[in-house]
Amino acid sequence: MDPGNPPSTPRGGRRAAMAFIYVTIVLDVLGFGILIPVLPALVEQLAGGDATQTALMFGLLLTVWSLMQFLFSPLVGALSDRFGRRPVLILSAIGLGFDYIIMALAPTLTWLFIGRVLSGITASSYPSASAYVADVTPPQRRAAAFGMVGAAWGIGFIMGPALGGVLGGIDLRLPFWAAAVMSFGSAVYGLFVLPESLPKGVRKPLSWRSANPAGSLSLLRRYPGLLGLAGVTFLNFLAFQVLPSVTVLYVRYRYGWDSLAVGLTLTLVGVCNIAVQAGLVKRVVQRFGERKTLYAGLVAGMAGFLVYGLAPNGIVFLLGVPVFAFIGLVQPALQSLMTRRVGPSEQGRLQGVNASIMGLTGILGPLLFDSVFASFVGARPIVDLPGAPYILAAVVMLASAALAIRVTRARDETPSPGGILTGIPATVDAPAIVDGPLDPR
Repeated sequence: MDPGNPPSTPRGGRRAAMAFIYVTIVLDVLGFGILIPVLPALVEQLAGGDATQTALMFGLLLTVWSLMQFLFSPLVGALSDRFGRRPVLILSAIGLGFDYIIMALAPTLTWLFIGRVLSGITASSYPSASAYVADVTPPQRRAAAFGMVGAAWGIGFIMGPALGGVLGGIDLRLPFWAAAVMSFGSAVYGLFVLPESLPKGVRKPLSWRSANPAGSLSLLRRYPGLLGLAGVTFLNFLAFQVLPSVTVLYVRYRYGWDSLAVGLTLTLVGVCNIAVQAGLVKRVVQRFGERKTLYAGLVAGMAGFLVYGLAPNGIVFLLGVPVFAFIGLVQPALQSLMTRRVGPSEQGRLQGVNASIMGLTGILGPLLFDSVFASFVGARPIVDLPGAPYILAAVVMLASAALAIRVTRARDETPSPGGILTGIPATVDAPAIVDGPLDPR
């Protein structure tokens, strides 16, 4: 068997495996999303109703989760390269299930923090699932497959808060129990359905020196252009952090929106993003190739941020939603380009690095954009420009697009491991050959 190609499994088995990946992501994000409406209330309850302590503790809970992702994602990715994707995905789901139980029973804020630490460590389904996709999908089909992964994530994120709000209205801790059931259900489903995607013959020995954020840089430096693409990923994720950081504050301050209007707007954003990732990625990549798809997504993201930041009223702000939705083209194309540059035994490490980058931006982004927002509103602002965080995000996206053009424009003479093993040079931007329904053959 050629180790550079996906495992030779029956077509039906591949479809079942990919279905599991999508279902796992939906369940995991559902489990995360249903906590969003109730976690602040639980923190307030455990803080004894102290508003200042509630705000501080809630911010720390979000930060510690991102910090754990930053520190442990490279290790989780390396473990999946050593032992396979299946055990990591299943153990991750089990770990998350116990984490949600701890938070459901938490008598104090300390126990709630313990739960969030465990959640940040074990929440590895997305990078492991992405490595699985890279294992079983040929390079020319990966952008479409990654688009479906992103769509599955979006479905879970839209449904989760709505379900959490309903369950939280019955009992504040009921959403945590529901999240635990979903995680354990995902683990059981994996035990009976999911085949292993990484053959034993191409697995990579675990190196503790490289299984950490600093050591993961060795992987990025080893292959041409990979460090630059990681930089594009960092800038893209950093700009995206403006949305969870200031959107609720911004639209309430500038447009006077209530919670219902905010919730409906975020739902619209999610629906448009799913439509792009599930319905357009395959067609756009097929027509224009991965590089141009990446450029288009970055420019659309920049334009969307500018509309958000400069919109004089809520109607114009909403007009920016379908424009911004095309940012959904970025990650599938970027992921596909990155996976082409490493061999099958390092796909887990690569996805761990990407998750670590996301965790880092989750720490830096709120600090950056919240401070900018605070500087441009209030009684004595630098300039009366409440949309300044979005304008800054647009500048970051512009820098990401410029770096993407610089990194992907050069054609390497020597193919990377993806090209050597599959016969497709990693830097060739041939349009993906994707016809009919998504079938990761």
